[in-house]
Amino acid sequence: MKEINFGEFADPWRGPKPMTEEPWIHETSIVKNSRLGVWTAIGQRCEVLDSDLMDYSYLVKDAEVFNAEVGKFVNIASHVRINPTNHPMWRATLHHFAYRSISHFMADDDDAEISNWRKQYRTVIGPDVWIGHGAIVMPGVAVGTGAIVGSGAIVTKDVADYTIVAGNPAKLIRRRVDEETENALKRIAWWDWSREQIIAAIPDFRKLDSAEFAKKYDR
Repeated sequence: MKEINFGEFADPWRGPKPMTEEPWIHETSIVKNSRLGVWTAIGQRCEVLDSDLMDYSYLVKDAEVFNAEVGKFVNIASHVRINPTNHPMWRATLHHFAYRSISHFMADDDDAEISNWRKQYRTVIGPDVWIGHGAIVMPGVAVGTGAIVGSGAIVTKDVADYTIVAGNPAKLIRRRVDEETENALKRIAWWDWSREQIIAAIPDFRKLDSAEFAKKYDR
């Protein structure tokens, strides 16, 4: 893990400090026990704990990620929460004095059982996913490749590849692409291309829709 501070905030996409291969982390953000891929960016007041943020993925601002695998080219809008921690409903108390006892000066040790329990429910976000403003993705949920999570959605169940979900609880709105195009895009797996291949294809990323792009590159 490498933390980089650029001092005064600069938008990593348009500001005076351009993105680089090194991870970009705003000085107001916290990153602990996590791995960041190349060309990643973490905006203002974000928190990333016990997670993997893969190549080219970014968090805009005020987003929190815990115990998650975030695939390549994932777009995470502001105020998103991925894997909010649950409380032990089976115990006599929900409060964390019982397991974060040291900070409350109630015991000489903390209870690792709850920490280990929470880490069992890892959230997995596939490549090329867009998570809209204020959405919440609950513990243990998987969001499939190319999916879209609408703003304000609360995702309690797995999201299928190339689908769009929204609402509370999140429900299927429609497919993003047809099944044939989905299968072709998965075979192409452009998110695993080299940087040079992606740069060469930028004109097609810009002018072709998903189906046209799939037909051209699905060889």
